[in-house]
Amino acid sequence: MLLRQLEYLVALARERHFARAADACHVSQPSLSAAIRKLERELDVPIVRRGRRFEGLTPEGERVLLWAHRILAERDALGHELEAMRGGLTGTLRLGAIPTAMTAASLLTTPFCERHPKARVRMESLSSREINHRLAEFELDVAVTYLDDDSLLHVRKTPLYEERYLLLTPADGELAAYGKARWRDIAALPLCLLSPDMRNRRILDEFFAEDGVTALPAIETDTVAGLYVHLMSRRWSSVISHAWLHMFGVPDGMRVVPIANPVHGPRVGLVVADRSPVPMQARALLRIAGETDVRDALDALLESHLGPPA
Repeated sequence: MLLRQLEYLVALARERHFARAADACHVSQPSLSAAIRKLERELDVPIVRRGRRFEGLTPEGERVLLWAHRILAERDALGHELEAMRGGLTGTLRLGAIPTAMTAASLLTTPFCERHPKARVRMESLSSREINHRLAEFELDVAVTYLDDDSLLHVRKTPLYEERYLLLTPADGELAAYGKARWRDIAALPLCLLSPDMRNRRILDEFFAEDGVTALPAIETDTVAGLYVHLMSRRWSSVISHAWLHMFGVPDGMRVVPIANPVHGPRVGLVVADRSPVPMQARALLRIAGETDVRDALDALLESHLGPPA
């Protein structure tokens, strides 16, 4: 069995098309097909369901694919270990992050790159479901996500901070001078919120419901940047996570107001797949996280933006 055959199988499972998989591997389609047939003969199991086009993998093929991911990941890990012994950490850290946590990621990625100048970081914005799948498929080394997500399985967790929610509202708005805002009062404002398919929005909807109201925002967006673009007009209010202040701060003419409850929201942290060895780049980022108090850094930033109590 050749590692190249396993690479072809992984590409075929990802592309779900023989020609596209061959292009991704920079070989001809007959060469890729022949290599996978040879792998089937060597393992004495059918791997691919064949018809007029690619129809998926057999149950045996799914198991082979799992091992292919594992073997190729081990191959890459060995290479990175040897490169590090020769001259420091190299390679690419594959980092996934839920959109609402990307704003604070530089608190870790910047010191990571400063300590390991030969290494690189490729960060992607992903849903929590995509993060769980791609960790299992060896397509991510580490991720930043909500740690209390029920769909997060077979991972090791490192807490970073708890979200703290704030009302971001025009400085001349009716709640701007409040010492603390209530969810029922916030619901009555002209709102811009993240869309309901985002975990952050679903968390906020639960808090609104607990206070007996439903938020009906005039504007919904699936990115934090899109939300801030509208807030800069000073016509809208929103509920933000304090971690967003690290990237976006408080726009001119706006003010942040603490929300009465909860004091702390869900936990956000690093997750890696529960397997050994942990990828070398992931271990390096976990060491950075252990030395960096992200919680204190974000809390200090929040305190710098909050005015004196009313």
